[in-house]
Amino acid sequence: METTANTARDDVQLYEAQQRSNWVRLRTLVALRWFAVLGQATAIIVAVQFYNVDIDIFPAAFVIVISAMANFLSSALYPENKRLSEMEATLWLIFDIVQLNLLLYLTGGLNNPFAMLVLAPVTIAATVLPLRSTALLGLIAISLITVISRWHVPLMLTDGTVLALPLLFQFGFWLALLIGLVFLALYARQVTNEMHAMGEALLATQLALSREQKLTDLGGVVAAAAHELGTPLATIKLVSSELKEELEDQPELLEDAELIRQQADRCRDILRSMGSAGKDDLHLRRAPLEAVIREAAEPHLARGKSVRFFLKPDADAERAQPIVPRQPEIIHGLRNLIQNAVDFSRSEVSVELGWSEESVTVRILDDGAGFPPSVIGRIGDPYVRRRRLLEDGARRPGYEGMGLGLFIAKTLLERSGATLEFTNSRRHGHASWTGQATGGAVVTLTWPREVLQQDAAPMDQPLGENKPFAI
Repeated sequence: METTANTARDDVQLYEAQQRSNWVRLRTLVALRWFAVLGQATAIIVAVQFYNVDIDIFPAAFVIVISAMANFLSSALYPENKRLSEMEATLWLIFDIVQLNLLLYLTGGLNNPFAMLVLAPVTIAATVLPLRSTALLGLIAISLITVISRWHVPLMLTDGTVLALPLLFQFGFWLALLIGLVFLALYARQVTNEMHAMGEALLATQLALSREQKLTDLGGVVAAAAHELGTPLATIKLVSSELKEELEDQPELLEDAELIRQQADRCRDILRSMGSAGKDDLHLRRAPLEAVIREAAEPHLARGKSVRFFLKPDADAERAQPIVPRQPEIIHGLRNLIQNAVDFSRSEVSVELGWSEESVTVRILDDGAGFPPSVIGRIGDPYVRRRRLLEDGARRPGYEGMGLGLFIAKTLLERSGATLEFTNSRRHGHASWTGQATGGAVVTLTWPREVLQQDAAPMDQPLGENKPFAI
């Protein structure tokens, strides 16, 4: 399981590095800039023609034309599918911020209600650029907003009336722009980071499941080969034994017959060792609940901790264990949870298997320090890192390794129909200052029985012939 998680994490990091080598399409910024050019030109024309605002048309038109020329040049110099690097995208957004603030300087500064549009480039940067570039753009925007709040061409009507907000309102508008810029940037960046983290974690989940499925299929091929080759090898062994009896007076041929028998035995042993897990035989696609749980726990049974299994069926349920599918999702997810319990236990891990007429339950308990109270509500989210170091780090020093692995386990198990609950045990009577139990971690998995057994036919019914694997 640890190897699988590391492999998935490496694949995710490689994918992330490849994706972030190109940040945003040039065509996207060009399209947004064309909307800005059209809006700026329309606003000036309407202000001059319909509201008699006295604006120096030629400098304002020149600033707008510069933006349009930048679009024409970028379209001519770069292909349509050009993706900008971090530096290129940062420079283009700086250009947009400077162009907009220059136009605001010519049209009244912060007295112009369109000054709020300066928030747009910084918000875009927060969603597509790294923190350093976003911070740089934010500082430039804040600096230019502060400059045009003090120095700008006054906004006047043709009759000489000055259109200006009272100083208190100008200060309030400047402060609102700064707060809005910081808030929108942080909000957009937080949402985008969570979306990226979830997307990368889901990719890692798919990679882990794909690897587990390949291992399962490989074991099935070996099991099928061992089954199908068993009869021919037995025949070869029988015939070679008969040949040995008939060739006792011919030492050279007797030696060859003995070699054939030895090689047949060797083939049998090789197939037996390769197919010891017997993954995909029709009979083994489903198994009793305890057998599936023990298979998931097998890699962690010899790690120096005691892993004990308990059967606790309800009084009204049948004593026979439910037959459940041996799905890669279930085995992989359970293996991860048991590994986590072994990692953080002191000496013992208990796995309790229960079932009723309606549900199947698995509880994994360890005798360690328990889940940190500060993050217990967020267990199962990808890349859980925040925790109270003085309390949680001392009690579970390896906790920072949890996050992606538990997310993968939780996602795969929920995919099989399970509901997971992460709590702490009170069996030692321990509790935190908030009253939360801290006597050892407990993970409870519950499947509705009809969901878990929907494809599992009764064990006493014939399975039919093994079908060939699809290649």
